Amino acid sequence: MNQLRYKLTLILLALSINAWAQSGLDNDDRFIITKEDSWFDKEYDYSQFTGRVTDRDKSTNILKISSEDKNIKFFRAGDLVNFTVASKDSNFCQGYVRNVEEKFFVIFVKDLYSCWENSDYFRRGTLLHFRSKQLMKRVQEASKYRIVLLKRKKDFFKQLNDVNHFIWSYDQQKVLKASEYDLKIVELQKAKQKALELMVTQKRDQIRLQKELIRRLSELDEELDHYRIEKDDLLVDRWHLDHDLGAPVGKRPQKLRAKK
Repeated sequence: MNQLRYKLTLILLALSINAWAQSGLDNDDRFIITKEDSWFDKEYDYSQFTGRVTDRDKSTNILKISSEDKNIKFFRAGDLVNFTVASKDSNFCQGYVRNVEEKFFVIFVKDLYSCWENSDYFRRGTLLHFRSKQLMKRVQEASKYRIVLLKRKKDFFKQLNDVNHFIWSYDQQKVLKASEYDLKIVELQKAKQKALELMVTQKRDQIRLQKELIRRLSELDEELDHYRIEKDDLLVDRWHLDHDLGAPVGKRPQKLRAKK
């Protein structure tokens, strides 16, 4: 009895530990995802940024640009960029992204002189102001995908929490599982004992019924013997009557044999 009470106490303890772990998971800041986690500011213009020319070819059609704007990593080959020279008040030139590296990107410029005078030498280190609607679109897409990644991270954290909970509470879970089966074994033993006791009672009742049936059969046999009708006397009396009247009769009838 004491052992069963001890196992029930362990079951309640394991259930309380599991409930505490789940409540702690719900209150963990790591699992709360909001729109601000994408770091996307609707009021900020991500299409504009600055960069400096670090290298160029002889025709000045291909420029390598360095920029402190980390969002240039979202550029893809073929994206259109418009730019002007910071030191000049001129029209925009158009360029197309060819390649992207960390803190650098390479563009192809078809006509540099739409924003640069022919007589001036285009120097390395020239500061450019860029504007790209496609970069704005790429940043928006990246912010949405970041939300997806955060939700995926949340799911992984939940799985990790469940794994850690199982590992940390393994001993309690083991005792809990063993206690469940111990309870089932106890119930089966009780059912077994009850079934065996019922069979003993049934056997006792069947023995009594057996004796009673045997006694009843014996009484019936005695009554059957008592109420059996004999026909041999009637045959003898009829033979004597016919003989006295002179009626033709056969030999004296023999006694009937007793039935076996």
